[in-house]
Amino acid sequence: MTERNIRPSRRGLLGWIGATASFAALAACGSGRAEAKSFPVKLSETQWREKLTKSEFNVLRNAATERPYSSPLNDENRAGTFICAGCDNALYSSKTKYDSGTGWPSFWKALTGAVGTTTDFKLGYPRTEVHCAECGGHLGHIFSDGPKPTGKRHCINGTAMDFKAV
Repeated sequence: MTERNIRPSRRGLLGWIGATASFAALAACGSGRAEAKSFPVKLSETQWREKLTKSEFNVLRNAATERPYSSPLNDENRAGTFICAGCDNALYSSKTKYDSGTGWPSFWKALTGAVGTTTDFKLGYPRTEVHCAECGGHLGHIFSDGPKPTGKRHCINGTAMDFKAV
């Protein structure tokens, strides 16, 4: 019996690196981004940049995430409605907001028809991304560790929202 050389060839190593890079690129690009769908509120990138602050644009249009505990809306406890900072669509009632301890405004339920979801693989595994049903702006993600009655935690970037008190 002869011993086989198990050292990977240069070609094999480059192929493995290429396959890994391709998977990462596909995961990032194939995130099911909400922009692929048509939404009632449509603005050009230039119009969005004029309308939104830099941080609002980064979150709503580029799916960025704000730093935890950086939004004043995390501590907003008055009665009212949380609306999309991009299009003023009513998203969440203050009645469904709770303190999840994560550093982002959290809700156990969105208003009916206010949001949509897609699957995002940006971190290499599937997550439920939540976006505004009117403009497609990225809001955050939904997790299954929330309180009753839904068991869901809508973990939302405060930068993506404004608040209207009643």
